[in-house]
Amino acid sequence: MTRPGLALAVYLAASRAIPLVAPTLLKRRLARGKELPDRWREKLGQPTQFRPAGPLIWLHAVGLGETLALRGLIAALAARTEAHFLITSTTRTSAEVLAQNVPPRTIHQFLPLDAPGYVAKFLDYWRPALSIWAEQDLWPGAVAATDARGIPLALVNARMNSAAYARRARFHGLFADLLARFRLLTAQDDTTARHLHALGAPKVSVTGSLKAAAPPLSANPTSLAEARAVLAGRRPVLLASSHAEDEFALFAALRDHPCPLILIAPRDPARATEIAARATGHGLTVTRRSLGQGPEADVWIVDTFGEMGVWYRLCPTTLIGGTFGPTEGHNPWEPAALGSAILHGPRTANFAADFAALHLAGAAKAVQAEDLPAALLADYSVMAARAKALSDAAQGALDPLAQDLLILAGLA
Repeated sequence: MTRPGLALAVYLAASRAIPLVAPTLLKRRLARGKELPDRWREKLGQPTQFRPAGPLIWLHAVGLGETLALRGLIAALAARTEAHFLITSTTRTSAEVLAQNVPPRTIHQFLPLDAPGYVAKFLDYWRPALSIWAEQDLWPGAVAATDARGIPLALVNARMNSAAYARRARFHGLFADLLARFRLLTAQDDTTARHLHALGAPKVSVTGSLKAAAPPLSANPTSLAEARAVLAGRRPVLLASSHAEDEFALFAALRDHPCPLILIAPRDPARATEIAARATGHGLTVTRRSLGQGPEADVWIVDTFGEMGVWYRLCPTTLIGGTFGPTEGHNPWEPAALGSAILHGPRTANFAADFAALHLAGAAKAVQAEDLPAALLADYSVMAARAKALSDAAQGALDPLAQDLLILAGLA
């Protein structure tokens, strides 16, 4: 155990006040549909599933994309150990989608809020042999409490661009204290490794992105068959994980131009009504899957959870959302793994290394908004095959990391 420095000690003291407001805030979120009715108490440290016997490896990621990316690492670990796995995350969407893509011997729970009592209940119950944190979101109380119990900590798939580093650099003492507690740290790229070093990380290895190695998203056979039937004979284009800026660029470009059937899977399905109104305002007709409507219009909003595996399988081309605005991109490897060609807008900073690797292999294409009408009608079958080949190769590249993690856990 490393004794907390001043910044961490202040944080830990302040975190004792979290239980004063946590139940009320969670109930408000529950009323707004942001928490699962039967599981919100997990965030108070109350488990809702039984702990399996034997060693258990705990992996944490924040949201949907980060959580799904852990599946490839779990597969590599599971091939070498009989241990069970616990994934924690913080968002409702991550829990709902992971439930349809859960790896073998794996349980999902929500990470408790970062109060000492909640974290203690969590650790008392699950007793992990190893704690693996993904990407860049560290909960100081949980990290310190895990370290205090002698549970080894690893940070994998770390990603930190210049803006994220600048925000953390203001709290250098706190992050240096936290990073010193990790016995293994890996980064997606050299830029992240430099930023972690600057924050006080003692040693960082660059191992690439876990997202590239994640298995393909699953698809419900009934949903897939029904969707394939209604899309038969068409070559739809999918706008995946869309934000308002992506939709505006697309709708504006398609006004008065011939276009294929457009499927829009919004990052937040609750925005479907807003998206439909914007499309109508640009002279496009719209239907919504959540209302039981099919693809009889110019735009079909597929505003349902857990069906991205269906759309990637059935759409020959995917336009990656978040690439026409400040979100700076979403995961391009999900369509790559399922043979859908990758188009994207000019803003990809959050996945710069991933898109660079795809472009180097001729496996993705950048398009400006004004070029969309022609770009959406082109055939990219060769490009899609190259992207899938990269994804397939990456899925077998996690063996060294898995071995290092099992050695750290004392399970190798």
